[in-house]
Amino acid sequence: MNWTLPAGVHAVCTTRVGGVSQAPFDGFNLGDHVQDDPHAVAQNRALLQAQLGGARPVFLNQVHGIELAHLNAATPDGTQADACLTQEPRVACTIMVADCLPLLFTDAAGQVVAAAHAGWRGLAAGVIEQTARAVCEAAGVAPAQVRVWLGPCIGPDMFEVGDDVRLAFTAQASAFEVERNFKPHPMHAKKWLADLAGLARMRLHALDITSVSGNDSTPEWCTVTQRSRLFSYRRDGVTGRFAVCIWRS
Repeated sequence: MNWTLPAGVHAVCTTRVGGVSQAPFDGFNLGDHVQDDPHAVAQNRALLQAQLGGARPVFLNQVHGIELAHLNAATPDGTQADACLTQEPRVACTIMVADCLPLLFTDAAGQVVAAAHAGWRGLAAGVIEQTARAVCEAAGVAPAQVRVWLGPCIGPDMFEVGDDVRLAFTAQASAFEVERNFKPHPMHAKKWLADLAGLARMRLHALDITSVSGNDSTPEWCTVTQRSRLFSYRRDGVTGRFAVCIWRS
């Protein structure tokens, strides 16, 4: 992961490589809601925790909303939320995805870590704003002190959407800003190709968060095209989930 982090803050993005799950969840599937063998998922999650140096990844029940959970050592897996934050050491904020955009947050001093799950619904509803505000409040910093990393997601040449998705964003921002992230579909009328990571960067910029790393909307970050490395629901339908984690030591 090419992201400069404050001392004592650590982050990881898994892939589908490794693990023990069998096709179509091969191999490092971390989702327990996709009909994979529960024993395989448990083994994969144990492997992940070992990779985190013993920090515990907290797996949320993500529902494409904006609710944020404050995590501690006792927070159970399955807590319903689409964002999470902690200041406790060895508790890893964890987001699972297979096309949606995962985001990791921290402040310049590494006092707080957070993560968010942003499909188009959550992004339009304000999950980024909710998470950024929580980080600023918990760390006592201005948005300019917040650092964000964008993980892999469905890319701008693969994310076909309808007018409803485009209108959800044009209602909230200048047409110019939004139109940069929606291209007319070359084959289908009234369809658009949306840049999910680009929309996220637009929302972060509007918050005065300028330290943004990771997904730059190039093909190497696209879950659909990176078949050997990443899970993609849009591509495969029945598939696994990879995860991003951030924690304090």
